Amino acid sequence: MSVYRVIDKLEASVKQGTVLPLGYRVVSEEKLLELIEKLRSSLPEEVGRARTIAKNGDRLVREAQEKAQAIVAEASSQSTAQIDDHEILRRARATAEIVLREAEQKAARVREGADAYAAQVLTDLDARLSGALGSVKKGIEALTAAKTVNVVQAPSLADAAAKSKRAAFDAQHDTETAELESV
Repeated sequence: MSVYRVIDKLEASVKQGTVLPLGYRVVSEEKLLELIEKLRSSLPEEVGRARTIAKNGDRLVREAQEKAQAIVAEASSQSTAQIDDHEILRRARATAEIVLREAEQKAARVREGADAYAAQVLTDLDARLSGALGSVKKGIEALTAAKTVNVVQAPSLADAAAKSKRAAFDAQHDTETAELESV
């Protein structure tokens, strides 16, 4: 039975009641209770749910607000963490660039120092080899000159070698003295 039909029967029952003076009516209690029960059973299920929601409405709104605040707080926290991560990454990149630049500068200084040392060593070696080459040439000249002189008057091979060694020693000594004076 529909709700409207039950309401109509309730109204008819009140109108059928006995009229008393002063505008009062006597209605059958049993009939009224029966119609109220029918009215309750005829109400749709949604009305019961709406009544429950109305009772719990404040609680549901409060829970929804708490959930919304929790979501906002978590989003804010994640945003802050991402900003912090970005700042850390930016600082790390800047530090890496500085370290790389310093390493490249240090490597350039080391290369320059190594090149200067190599040039010095090669210059010293050139001077020594020049002195030794001069001694070898003098020895060759002495031997060649000895061959052309009479065999009786020719100096011995040992004398020629001694002269050659002496010339090499003198050349090396002159080179080292010149280096010391230049320093």
